[in-house]
Amino acid sequence: MNTRIYKISLEKELDSQLEIPARILREGGLVAFPTETVYGLGANALNQDAVERIFWAKKRPATDPIIVHVSSKHMAVSLATKMPDSAWKLMDAHWPGPLTLIMQKNEKIPAVVTSHLPTIALRMPNHPIALQLIRQAGCPVAAPSANLFERPSPTLVAHILEDLDGRIDAIIDAGSTEIGIESTIVDVSGDVPMLLRPGGIPVDSIHSTIGMMEVHPSITHKHHGFQTISSGMEETHYAPDAQLILVRGQGERVKQRMRELSREATEKGLKVGILLLSNDIMVFPGAVVVRLGSKKKDIAQQLFQSFRKMNEHGVDIIITQETERSGLGLAINNRLMRAAKKIIETGT
Repeated sequence: MNTRIYKISLEKELDSQLEIPARILREGGLVAFPTETVYGLGANALNQDAVERIFWAKKRPATDPIIVHVSSKHMAVSLATKMPDSAWKLMDAHWPGPLTLIMQKNEKIPAVVTSHLPTIALRMPNHPIALQLIRQAGCPVAAPSANLFERPSPTLVAHILEDLDGRIDAIIDAGSTEIGIESTIVDVSGDVPMLLRPGGIPVDSIHSTIGMMEVHPSITHKHHGFQTISSGMEETHYAPDAQLILVRGQGERVKQRMRELSREATEKGLKVGILLLSNDIMVFPGAVVVRLGSKKKDIAQQLFQSFRKMNEHGVDIIITQETERSGLGLAINNRLMRAAKKIIETGT
């Protein structure tokens, strides 16, 4: 298969630029497209065969449900059996935006989309190309991230080509994505809303909108043992090629343990990568050091790019740290935990 790339300019009228990608979606093809979070791999959510191609292209297990992207609240209502008050409040406050809501689905959605679960994950992206593409396709679009399963999510077209070139029909190229990590997921299908994945909307913003909300144990525990009921709950996800070691804790203990781990790995002949999520001046002799700084917006935007950069350097091991948990920090730390092969607790 020849994967075609369509370079789209926001300075020009979108209808004509998106005519072919929208037709590909309508006819059952796969199109990677930009959102404000990461690039998604889209298929007509009402076409079972097309959605099954997503699982094949990504090598994604059938037990991992896919988020369905809509262009309006009306389209979302048409796919759910009921809309609880909490759903309306969250949609009014945060749609379009990086928020996915889990609701009870209706019979329109093929079971393959939701991995045979009775619920559906719905999101209205805050990106003009994504919204116009869905409108022109005339259908809801099932779209996980446009990468091979368990690999880092793509924020650039180059990342998509690295994983999916020749496996999908088309890619819409609109440059780098803005946020860099995926959407926040909240389950509103039960009596009490539950946070299933932290993401582009900080948890404090959700609390301020709906008040009380439970937090799923998988958010802070890698080996949680629960069924996967939404994207991003797998024990291992978003991972670079190298073994990633996450050092948890605060202050000097973290710095000291990172230096020790780097020295030990270098002495064993391993090529070491260091991913710093702070402005600390730290020296790691012989290591590839990528500094993301301390601003959470910058860390989130560059996190998955830094994983792929480490892949390019061919490192054997990546040593990194957590960031402070407020704002986007919980989502960043969740992605690091999912990507980690080993987690070391240093205490405070």
